[in-house]
Amino acid sequence: MTAATLAAGAVVGLSLGLTGGGGAIFAVPLLMYGIGVDPRTAVSISLVTVAATALVGAVERWRYGQVEFPTGLLFAASGMLAAPLGGWLGTLVPEPLLLSGFAALMLLIAVRMWAKSADPTERASPATLVAGSGPACRRDPEGKLRMTSRCASVLTATGLAVGLLSGLFGVGGGFLIVPALVTFASMGVPRAVGTSLLVMTLVGAAGVAGQVAAGRGIPLDIAGGFVVGSIPGLLAGSFIGRRFTGPLLAKIFAVAIVGVATFIIAKTFLAF
Repeated sequence: MTAATLAAGAVVGLSLGLTGGGGAIFAVPLLMYGIGVDPRTAVSISLVTVAATALVGAVERWRYGQVEFPTGLLFAASGMLAAPLGGWLGTLVPEPLLLSGFAALMLLIAVRMWAKSADPTERASPATLVAGSGPACRRDPEGKLRMTSRCASVLTATGLAVGLLSGLFGVGGGFLIVPALVTFASMGVPRAVGTSLLVMTLVGAAGVAGQVAAGRGIPLDIAGGFVVGSIPGLLAGSFIGRRFTGPLLAKIFAVAIVGVATFIIAKTFLAF
């Protein structure tokens, strides 16, 4: 466990605490270019970090009543099924293509974060995945979710997408989960963030199990250092994030993500 590993983990935890989702996108680049591990091992370590850090965040949110277990468990079930499939697909994809796809995902997240920060409509209702779409899930007067076939199918489909991305790239998928819960499940943002952390914990754990089942070794010293550094980073990020406006944070992280994605693309193609 080195100082560099702890520092890199702290950066990931800090970004998770500040953004509430999407911060784990920095884990793989930091592991590859800061610690020196190969891309597929970086994905495995990232999954361990996402699961452990999200668990701490989920417990913290649960204490404040901001985790909706029935909805989160349904969402996570499909993600847990898809995460090992994403990990298996990652073994079939050549490393340059895997890294290019990861960089493209980073750019997509950056564009979405910037658009949310610049659009007053997005800030008022911070999750419009499908323009003009109404909620797929309705709630009764007591606030409980009415689990119709349409509601279940939408949550399941989104969970599958999150699981695939998690297994393939080692990301938590919070940038998809929170908007999906707000838009489709009529859930308030604080509860959506807490429920998202529950989903990220379970899907990340399934991804780790898939990596282990596939015989891929996970260096415990590096993974442990990353987790140890990420948890205080998460708590610090949550504290700092309450003192900044959401749009400003989104713009800062969008610029940082574009910079890292550009670096990955340059390193990948200069290697040829």
